[in-house]
Formats: sequence, C-alpha cells, structure tokens
Amino acid sequence: MEFQEKLRSLRKERGETQAQVATAIGIGERHYQKFESGNNLPSFHNLCALADHFGVSMDYLAGRTDRRDVWK
Repeated sequence: MEFQEKLRSLRKERGETQAQVATAIGIGERHYQKFESGNNLPSFHNLCALADHFGVSMDYLAGRTDRRDVWK
C-alpha cells in the first residue's frame, strides 16, 4: 500500500475529514490534501505529527513495515 493510501485509510478508520486531520497536525487543509493525492510528501516534522496523530509508527507510514505499532 502506498503512503497516500495508508494515510487515507487511517483517516477514514477514525472517521475524520481531511480538514480535521490538517488542523490536528497544524497545517492547512490543501497542504494535507496534497499528501493524500500523492502530489506532495510530508516533511519529517509533518510525518512525525501524522504518526503521532494516528498512533502508528513512522516506519508504517513510510512503507518500511506493515506493523502499525510504535516500537519502544
């Protein structure tokens, strides 16, 4: 699954709109929409914020693993 597909799936699982996720991580809605459309990739800071928001590891979002949990 591609980054944008994972992002969209996680958002829909939580029943959130794109605007809600954008607000939660401190970016504009259009900026977030570009992540989901695959037209832009998030910065390191935004990737961290997305992982924290959805409660998954950055490796999961980046496609490095299929495990969602955050390793400690």
